[in-house]
This record gives sequence, C-alpha cells and structure tokens, in this order.
Amino acid sequence: MKKLSIIALAFLLLLSGCAPNFQKKDEVVQTKEKAKEKAIIPKYKISDKYYQTLLPFKPGEARGLIVNNLNTRYDINEFEMGLMRIAQHSFDPDKYVFREGQELDRKTVKLWLNRKYTKDQLAKEGLKESQNIGLNPLNEGKGDLKNSLANHPIYLSHILEHDYMIKGDNDTVKLGGVTIGLALNSIYYYQPVPFGDTFEKKIPKDEMVREGRKIAEEVLKRLRAMKDLSDVPITIALFGQESRTSVIPGTFLEYTDVDSGSSSIDSWEKVDEKYYLFPSNQAMEDHRDDATAFLNFKQDVEEYFPNFNGVIGKAFYEGDQLQELNITIPIQFYGKAESIGFTQYVAGLVMEHFPKYISVSVNVTSVDGPEALIDRKADQNEPYVHIY
Repeated sequence: MKKLSIIALAFLLLLSGCAPNFQKKDEVVQTKEKAKEKAIIPKYKISDKYYQTLLPFKPGEARGLIVNNLNTRYDINEFEMGLMRIAQHSFDPDKYVFREGQELDRKTVKLWLNRKYTKDQLAKEGLKESQNIGLNPLNEGKGDLKNSLANHPIYLSHILEHDYMIKGDNDTVKLGGVTIGLALNSIYYYQPVPFGDTFEKKIPKDEMVREGRKIAEEVLKRLRAMKDLSDVPITIALFGQESRTSVIPGTFLEYTDVDSGSSSIDSWEKVDEKYYLFPSNQAMEDHRDDATAFLNFKQDVEEYFPNFNGVIGKAFYEGDQLQELNITIPIQFYGKAESIGFTQYVAGLVMEHFPKYISVSVNVTSVDGPEALIDRKADQNEPYVHIY
C-alpha cells in the first residue's frame, strides 16, 4: 500500500507539471442560490468573434441531444456558432462570458420536442397529463396515416440554450442573459410504418417561420415561469435546417430580444445570412461575380492536375456581401514534395483570384487525411500556410 501511495503521488506531481498554467486568469465567484462556486475567466481571447468561457467547463444539461436531432454536422455547427453571433447583438463579448445552458435539462427538452398528445395518445404512451407539454402541433391520426402525418409536420427539431454571465460587484458573476435557438425543419421526414419507407414533405419558409413564432411565444412563457429566468433578458432565434443530403448548413432566419421580466414578443428582426455551394447554379444566379472568380480558381487548380475536378467551396454571405469562403480540395499525392509544391501553387491562386476583403480558407486533403491548410484572413497581405 505504501508503494502504491508513492506511485500515486508521483503520478499526481507529473499531471500537475503538465497541466495548463492558469496564473494569468481572473478568479471570480459564481453566485448561486445554495452555494458559491469558484470559477475562472481566461484573460486570453482567440478572437472577437468568440466569447470567453467560464472554467472549469460545465457541460450543458441537455448535452448530446443536438447530434440526434439535427440533420447534418453542418447544421449542428452553424446552429451553435450562429446562435453565438446573434447573441452579440445583445450581450457584448467584452462584458459577458459564455456558459453552456444549465436551465433546460435533458428530460425537459425531450418532452418539449414531442407532439401535443390527445388523451388517448397520452394513455397509449403511458404519460401523465403534466408531461403533455410537447411544442409540436397535435397529430390526431385521423384517416389515412400517411396523409395524416404529411399534413401535420413536426416543425421543431431541437432547442438549444446558451447562458451569458456578467461580472458584478465584489468579483462575482451572475446570469446576465439567455439565448434560445429553435431549430426548425425545412423538410419533414416521416415513416407511416415503423422501419418502413421514409417519406418527406417540404415545408415552405413562410409556414416554417409562422409556426416557429408560435412555438417561440410558448417557450418564452415557460422560461419566465422558471425561477432563475423570470427576470433576465432572453433572445430567441429561429434556425431553418437544410436537408439530410445538403453539403451546406442552414441559416438563422429571425430573432427577437425580450427585455428583463417581459413575457411577450413585440417584434422580430430578420437575419440576412445565407450559405452557397460553389460551384452551383444558385450561386451563379445570385452572385455571378463571386461564382465566376471561384470557377477561374478551380480551372487553374485543374491545370496543375489535368484529370482532377474536385474543388468545392462553401460561401457565407451577410446580405449580398461575401464574408467567408471555405474551399476543400481532395487529391491523391505520391510524395511529400508533390504536396508541398501543390500547396504553394494554390496559396498563390488564393491571392490572385479572391479580393482582400474576404476571408478564404483552403483545406487540401488526401486519402491519408489532411495534407495542408491555407488560411488568408480579410485584409491580410499573405496567407498562413501549414503543411501537415
């Protein structure tokens, strides 16, 4: 036992020697009803685009549900990061710090995502009346089941909560505001028969927004009934998912800011953001100049490898202005020198073909994994290049 204790002590000393140094961080006290909890706010920020996060990291109460409820990894990433962009309208990143949602637990979110049941359906599902809190419209199941399901889509697919903490007096932090993301289906997938064929129904944008607004009003009422959320600013945003086969993410459509203590939504602000796939007919129709620049870039890449045509871009627009372009080039190399030479060539093409005011990122990959990264931030005179 003595020998084991010595080994354990040595192991702990080794871990402490390798642990990150948090000496240059502000220490604050996180106030709670029942106890005070020490927390750390890192001084260093990666970018103005991101919030600092309280340490030690505390996972959200509904952690993991997003993976099952959203259609693609693209939607998952954009739903989370886009919600942070919207939060910056109300919660200044220099004054607020981020915390994963702690008010809506896993069980609550799952219940809210259900349909509203009839009494017969409640009995069939073995649920109590108090659990009949689904936010999706009722499906009475009358007539042909396939048509019944098609005519009663599930609009709400996921609810995401982000908390924003603000530093108060005497080195304390408290909950300063909450953002709620409501992920909505633009395409409703359903199976009339368990394990049978999957059918789909496209949901028009105006219908999706109309139903999303109704759901948001009910969500706000329920949040205000919670003790910790009765008197804090709340922002609710509507996110429209893309299809399961899409290679670009959906986007946020609207958001509303609700003042402290208010239980009503007065107005909605439009979110003028959109992703495009390059090359595509839609991109050429809506943004011909940008799409043409990409095609010229693609053509020059193919001149280096004449039998290759796999260049794909994901373009992010705010309004009519291209903000970011992420390009993927999957290719087969037969040596490291070949990979380096190709990367240098592509880095030059980035500077030649795309204006300085946009950010461009190029990932060069092969069957063996990532080969190179080329990253040119807006207004930079030369790109950052990394060879893996």
